[in-house]
Amino acid sequence: MERPAPETEVTLREFTEADAEALFAWASDPRVVLFQRREAYARVDEARRYILDHVLPHPWYRAICVGGGGGAVVGSISVKPDPAEERGGRRSSRASLGYRVAHGYWGRGIATRAVQAAAEAAFAEWPWLVRLEAVADVENPASQRVLEKAGFVREGVLRSYVVLKGTPRDMVVFSFVDTDRERNKPVEAHKD
Repeated sequence: MERPAPETEVTLREFTEADAEALFAWASDPRVVLFQRREAYARVDEARRYILDHVLPHPWYRAICVGGGGGAVVGSISVKPDPAEERGGRRSSRASLGYRVAHGYWGRGIATRAVQAAAEAAFAEWPWLVRLEAVADVENPASQRVLEKAGFVREGVLRSYVVLKGTPRDMVVFSFVDTDRERNKPVEAHKD
């Protein structure tokens, strides 16, 4: 399992409107938004509006922070219950996870730790949750590796599953189910 450098603590916290500049720093980078539905932001006001209109009302959307004491906001991660099963008064047993990290923090294990923390939090906060899903573009092997290192299981390719910037894209689907939590717990050393 990949870990960030020892001096890099990864935490998750709720966003505030004051995080608009930090969000803009990566949301304006074409490398970061390459595999997202929206284009790179051109103005910090777009990031502020996104926080107000999308992030704050979202059921579970967190800032990825590095460094002690809450640290610098270097990304975001969200978990959203699947509304498709909310019929006839039944609650969904599934949710989907998505994340993005500033380019300067790629390859340091930060996304992997954030995904692990988000998965653990989602299962702890939502007792009805049985299955957490994530998709990664077939041409984004780094994101696929993040999910695998975080304990997600690759299930297959969903053809033309998402339209990104006007183009249908194939996605690799991954899952993490409630029974995977036991499988992925670190083994403690036996004490005699």
